[in-house]
Amino acid sequence: MDNIKLKKNPFSLQLNTEDFLPASTDEKASLVVMRESTTYWKDAVRRLRKNKVAMVALGVIILVMIFAFIVPNFYPYRYDQQIRGSEDLRPMQYSTMELKSISQGKSVFPHIFGTDSFGRDIAIRVMIGARISLMVGLVASLLVLLIGSIYGAIAGYFGGKVDMVMMRIVDIIYSVPDMLIIILLQVTLKTPLTRLFDSNPAFAGLQKVGVGLISIFITFSLLYWVGMARIVRGQIMTLKEQEFVTAAKALGASNRQIIMKHLLPNCIGTLIVTTTLQIPSAIFTEAFLSYLGLGVAIPMASLGSLASDALGGISAYPYRLIVPSVAISLIILSFNLFGDGLRDAFDPKLKK
Repeated sequence: MDNIKLKKNPFSLQLNTEDFLPASTDEKASLVVMRESTTYWKDAVRRLRKNKVAMVALGVIILVMIFAFIVPNFYPYRYDQQIRGSEDLRPMQYSTMELKSISQGKSVFPHIFGTDSFGRDIAIRVMIGARISLMVGLVASLLVLLIGSIYGAIAGYFGGKVDMVMMRIVDIIYSVPDMLIIILLQVTLKTPLTRLFDSNPAFAGLQKVGVGLISIFITFSLLYWVGMARIVRGQIMTLKEQEFVTAAKALGASNRQIIMKHLLPNCIGTLIVTTTLQIPSAIFTEAFLSYLGLGVAIPMASLGSLASDALGGISAYPYRLIVPSVAISLIILSFNLFGDGLRDAFDPKLKK
């Protein structure tokens, strides 16, 4: 029977044997999805690369890191080197002794941003100051990520009385003034840390940065993780009701395994964005405290301490204040713009 005909009044439906034949090549091609499959990470990176502002900010961050961590290793001057006869030089200016050396055929590297009143090259001090700021921002953000994510995950996962007690602790920490804690830590830790540094050569590097910067790190680990904890708590409270958590419990997974292997990995986008946006906040805090004299120890340079030192000669040498101020603004702006780009890339609601 070649044709099968079914007639119904007032409509008729006809079925042919051709309707049941295998699909042709053209018909298969019409059903192929034109966009190739992708993963969450590939899709986020693709959207990030399309964000021109974020990519420019990332380029600036990479350049700043090169100047802060690589260039000082090849720069002819040290941040604490005092050059006699080269005090208060203006940008690209040579001292009398340096001009004499040049006339004798010796190569002398110019002072790009001039020198300070002690004859120290400002350019290398700005590089070291940027290094300190970046290190503070990165270390503080890692501390915030580690403490805040674990604390918030525990509070959100267990809920109930555990969540209530842990969040009340967070509310109390929010009310503690960070400036007061830093001052108290500096006063309390100055004597024991100084004795420890003097008795153990292994802590020579920490002795250079001073008790003030160590107090800043301790304050970050004590106070600045609460924002991260609240964000992670909200994410965990939503995710713990999902089916994959129920399946993990049914398979006998412990609470620790569920939090570390299932819940936190599903918050990775939020964690990356929040951590990135924490870096400029930490950098600004360190610069502000160093400006007040509560940061790095002399002669170690920080962008905040350089700006503070420049106030004494602001009328005669305004560039001494302009250079570190522009460096601080550039670093903070770049991290903020890059963090905004990450947030747009990892937010599935903004997916196009």
